[in-house]
Amino acid sequence: MDFSQFSGFLAFLTVLTTGFWLMIFLLTFAVPYWIIGNIMEIRKYKKLEKQAKK
Repeated sequence: MDFSQFSGFLAFLTVLTTGFWLMIFLLTFAVPYWIIGNIMEIRKYKKLEKQAKK
């Protein structure tokens, strides 16, 4: 294995590892944060709408 193959392998491992940790971050933090925030906003608007009808 010469240097060009080794550097290509290292670049591949870097991209693979970065993608793996990005997917872990998105699935454990970003997506649940977005979903919970969206649910809270919907509940807030429904509550304001109910108060406006009174």
